[in-house]
Amino acid sequence: MSESDWDTVTYLRKKPLTASAARSTKAVTAAQRRGMAVDTSKKFSAATNKQKSAAKDTAKLDRETEELHHDRVSLDVGRVIMRVRSEKKMTQKELATKINEKPQVVNDYEAGRAIPNQQIMAKLERTLGVKLRGKDIGLPLAPKGGKK
Repeated sequence: MSESDWDTVTYLRKKPLTASAARSTKAVTAAQRRGMAVDTSKKFSAATNKQKSAAKDTAKLDRETEELHHDRVSLDVGRVIMRVRSEKKMTQKELATKINEKPQVVNDYEAGRAIPNQQIMAKLERTLGVKLRGKDIGLPLAPKGGKK
């Protein structure tokens, strides 16, 4: 029974390195010192949820000949908004609060910098009482109810 000693512990092998520890700079330099083959490569866009590669997208953009841009609100619409707003003696800030938007949004629509949003255009039409979409831009809106 002398072989079973409760006080001594024998380790047969070391615990294997985890993946993150094997990639650490300390582990890489230790492997290089021992003369082991080390492959270090940086993975581009690893751990992302993208299905397409960036190279394909850039090549497609390079082949594209036309200039892509979003349509903006025409200056005619901006002038109509500005004219009707000043006729009603409202500031941009007052108009913005009536339509529940920021003053910068009204400023962008008047300057023709905004990308048209149909919900905002509808709010502006109802508040100002003029058409801002379609053929009859600047004409008063038809009264509610219409024919019965």
